[in-house]
Amino acid sequence: MSAWEIIVATMASEFADVSDIEMGTRITLRLVLAAILGGMLGYERESHGQSAGLRTHMLVALGAALFVVVPEQSGALEDPMSRVVQGVIAGVGFLCAGTILKGNSMTEVRGLTTAAGIWLTAAIGVAAGVGFEITALITALLALFVLKIVPILLDKKQDPPLS
Repeated sequence: MSAWEIIVATMASEFADVSDIEMGTRITLRLVLAAILGGMLGYERESHGQSAGLRTHMLVALGAALFVVVPEQSGALEDPMSRVVQGVIAGVGFLCAGTILKGNSMTEVRGLTTAAGIWLTAAIGVAAGVGFEITALITALLALFVLKIVPILLDKKQDPPLS
């Protein structure tokens, strides 16, 4: 075997983690769905001027999905997979903590909704990554309801200012 044949064979074996078209399609769908759903939430946050916007949410969802797709590909069972999910939750928690800012007064805290949104986006990514696409979609739609509709409902329930 020539050096070039060895190099080509080595490269082919290194890029052989997807064994067939079905697996490749499944992985692609899960990762793309995670990115799209994260993007939906990120777009909503960005449209309200939040620093953690479209790209952040897309990357969090995509990363969370990848963290569960890879162990699944390697044949991880429930116990190792649960440890991976626990690691994702804890790691994203640190990211979320960085978005929370305390103001000068004891009651002034900003970024809690953004932090919760990033945390939920990671959960949506995990759900998409393990193959619970409908669950991920329903959760993303519920999150959009909470972010878009609930504030409108709260505004309508407030007492009008006295004239």
